Amino acid sequence: MNKALAFFYAYLVATFAMLLIQAGYLTGEQFVKPLLVPLLAGLYITASSRRSGSMLLALLGCWAGDVLLMFAHHSELYFLLGLSSFLVGHIAFIRVYREERHAQTQGLLPTQKARFAFPVLLAGTGLLVILYPSLGDLRLPVIVYAGVLTLMALQALFRSGHTHRTSFGLTFAGALLFMLSDSLLALNKFGHGFQHAGFWIMLTYCGAVLLITLGITFHDPAVKLFRPK
Repeated sequence: MNKALAFFYAYLVATFAMLLIQAGYLTGEQFVKPLLVPLLAGLYITASSRRSGSMLLALLGCWAGDVLLMFAHHSELYFLLGLSSFLVGHIAFIRVYREERHAQTQGLLPTQKARFAFPVLLAGTGLLVILYPSLGDLRLPVIVYAGVLTLMALQALFRSGHTHRTSFGLTFAGALLFMLSDSLLALNKFGHGFQHAGFWIMLTYCGAVLLITLGITFHDPAVKLFRPK
């Protein structure tokens, strides 16, 4: 088994453990959650022959956000710091999507961009409008974060035609899952909490970061993931 595949399976195991923790069958979130993103970083580093600093920065932002949000119940400051870390991560993802593409190939036409972008923009702004009255003092940071998150998903969409279908599909699906995960988190925090919120937030988040990492990794023609040494 190559190293990248080992990191991939380790991430699946850690994700399963986190879901069991969120469902109440296990304890130890403080030990398992900080392992998730470093395992994906290990997968990316060992699988790809050209390692993007922007991608590593994006993963670092996600990792810092994961750790800081574990303490959000102690103080709102940790929530803001976690939000800021994920914001840095999304900005870095946007840069990654612009780097990891073939500029000379034909992408979406302007009319296609507008048509396909509309549902993403609607999803990004619709929930914000609904939750706006309950955001309180966090109104500005949440609006900024939602805007950057939506832009991140749009940049993933605009890679269509500039990379092969596997890389595009995985990355765009991951970006949409990230939007869904953060929407669930926002509903749970600012709207009416719902049953098993932590489980669904973690499931969509873990899926999102995995799919984005795989999508960017597979853009590299020299990728070694799933290939025996």
